Amino acid sequence: MIHPGRGLHGQAVEELGRRIVRGDYPPGSVVDPANFETELGVSKTVVREAMRVLASKGLLESRQKRGTTIRPRADWNLLDSDLLRWQGSSAPTDGFLEDLAEVRAIVEPAGARLAAVRRTPEDLDALRQALDAMAAAGADAAAMVEADLAFHRALLDAAHNELLSRMEVVIEAGLRVRDRIVHGAQHFSDSIPVHQDLLDAVEAGDPDAAAAAVDSLLAQATDDLAAVRARTGPDPATDPSPKELP
Repeated sequence: MIHPGRGLHGQAVEELGRRIVRGDYPPGSVVDPANFETELGVSKTVVREAMRVLASKGLLESRQKRGTTIRPRADWNLLDSDLLRWQGSSAPTDGFLEDLAEVRAIVEPAGARLAAVRRTPEDLDALRQALDAMAAAGADAAAMVEADLAFHRALLDAAHNELLSRMEVVIEAGLRVRDRIVHGAQHFSDSIPVHQDLLDAVEAGDPDAAAAAVDSLLAQATDDLAAVRARTGPDPATDPSPKELP
């Protein structure tokens, strides 16, 4: 059942989206909206609007005589921020983690190069504040994750490229999954020094050093994640979402 007062439409989108991305309904399968009404305890209008949103993300397709079907994964809008979050919110697959790591390795060094050339005093202040927040987080995993996200968001913004800044949705998805696993397991290297190296390079206006610092940071992140997964198996900090809302 859906909790009252939390936005029925939004919760229905979240629950049905998570189910589809999780694989509860295989591609090509037919789903019955009436069942969702009963399972979620919401009206026909709420389900209809939720399915409209999911169709816009490429997850569903409704046709006369065929009903509503789950579209093939190849049709999904995989860069949609909700889809990225849903994929990483339960037990992310190795393939998903590898894809995110590869995208970060392509985007962030290039972003750092541009940031080293284009950064403003305001950009440097944002990076310093995020780094200070990381240092202050200590063993607080949630605070560390948010501070880490703020740092990388500020780095992309410092490149002053609107399209590159929009890649934040992918970077954030990758960081949230990686940080949740690593910090949740309390098994990670001290990332403050390498973030400091990156900030120093950007402040010095050195594109090569900035890109190299990002490469070092990503290598450390990959090593930490591999160590945790080798020691504990799949995401130890994840509590897979139930198939029905509480």
